[in-house]
Amino acid sequence: MKIKEVIVVEGKDDTTAIKRAVDADTIETNGSAVNEATIDSVRRAQETRGVIIFTDPDYPGEKIRKTIAASVSGCKHAFLAKEEAIAKGGKGLGVEHASPKAIREALKDAQIMHESISEEITQEDLLSAGLIGGEGAKDRRIMLGKLLKIGYTNGKQLHKRLMMFQISRQEFAEALSVVRQEEQK
Repeated sequence: MKIKEVIVVEGKDDTTAIKRAVDADTIETNGSAVNEATIDSVRRAQETRGVIIFTDPDYPGEKIRKTIAASVSGCKHAFLAKEEAIAKGGKGLGVEHASPKAIREALKDAQIMHESISEEITQEDLLSAGLIGGEGAKDRRIMLGKLLKIGYTNGKQLHKRLMMFQISRQEFAEALSVVRQEEQK
């Protein structure tokens, strides 16, 4: 599988894992303190080939994602579920620990976060769906994030991400239905 876009990752081990899974070029941020030279490289790549931001499913990874997205518009975003990014021994979390299959799936599902945000799903919808506040809300959000391919979020981030990825009311309702069916099992 050849990827046209340049993939932004955190470090060398992530690049190695990406290259095991797909034929692609990467830009490494080398940590969460993303410098201006890295931003310039990402900007250049976005102008010529496009960019997919593919960081670890943790706080530093989310910080890098937000930093780059704030500076370079139009980037695609790929997400891994936490359980797909856990090291074999259980110590460590990151893209470098994911299987080639999980990496290919995440890259195939990469999406663009839209700047012009319209609110189709409200905070009240999330509350009444049991996705914020209350028992089991976190587990429901984890499952919903996987189904919609928008990654794990806390309650506040979920609302924003649903808007940024322009998730329709129908997509949301269908995914929520699957979540509820899984809970019945």
